[in-house]
Amino acid sequence: MFVTERQSAATFRPRYGSANIGTWIGFKQFMSIAEEAVLEWFRDRGRGPQRLYEAYGLALSVWDSSVVLPSVLTVDDTVHAEVEARGAGEFRVRMSAPHKSGPELVLKGRLRVCLVDETGTGQAPPADVAAVVDVVPHREPLAGVADDGAFRHDWIARYFHCQFSSRVQHSAYVGALEELVDRYLASVGLAIPDVLEARGWIPVVSRVRVTLGGQARMGDMIESRFAVTDIWKDKAYAARMTSRVGDTLVAEASIAHGYAISHGPSTGRLATLDQALIDRLTGAAR
Repeated sequence: MFVTERQSAATFRPRYGSANIGTWIGFKQFMSIAEEAVLEWFRDRGRGPQRLYEAYGLALSVWDSSVVLPSVLTVDDTVHAEVEARGAGEFRVRMSAPHKSGPELVLKGRLRVCLVDETGTGQAPPADVAAVVDVVPHREPLAGVADDGAFRHDWIARYFHCQFSSRVQHSAYVGALEELVDRYLASVGLAIPDVLEARGWIPVVSRVRVTLGGQARMGDMIESRFAVTDIWKDKAYAARMTSRVGDTLVAEASIAHGYAISHGPSTGRLATLDQALIDRLTGAAR
């Protein structure tokens, strides 16, 4: 671990429960480690989430996360994460893991956080974090998903989706995105176990962004919609998710998804999407 005024670094290992296909780690765990790395940046400076909450009534919350995943991560890898503060509440994260040819970049991304005044203690926040108190990070809206015709899944915000006893946290929408991909693929006849058995292909994600637009609360019914928006050179598809509580947009997400070959001489390479599969993905086969 090292700490400077703007930078810090720490080492992590993927959680065992995130190795769902072979020993490959899913995108949700990449994003979780990136979030943990930013939390370590605060802890290294005596500003961990428990300290901020108990002393100042401030809830440290991730509001926007955008990552690119250029290489795979496996269950026994050691992840070296470097975090650099780039401005009020904005952090750059780079993660690497030792591969056969040496350290290899497995994630590069940006996270934005804010400190939500949850308890109104009236105690002045530390000067070094005051700039991000109740300042929701500015975000450029993602291309919306039209409600008409988009795949829909409603879910209740349970306590395990929440943080600080009330608000649905950023990671809950990362999990919702993963589930919507799974449900959508099953709905168009491309259920993950069927494709794995028939073709030996596993889902692989190259980039993800999840950003909050508002605050959902424990017990809220969240309406999430998902649609494929583009096909990239027969190798991947782009998709969008929107989540609402009533008429309020509470989260948006974008994802680039493809398939990797899971066995044989081409193991790990991207599979080529044939037209029949593309038609299913885009709804043309319905």
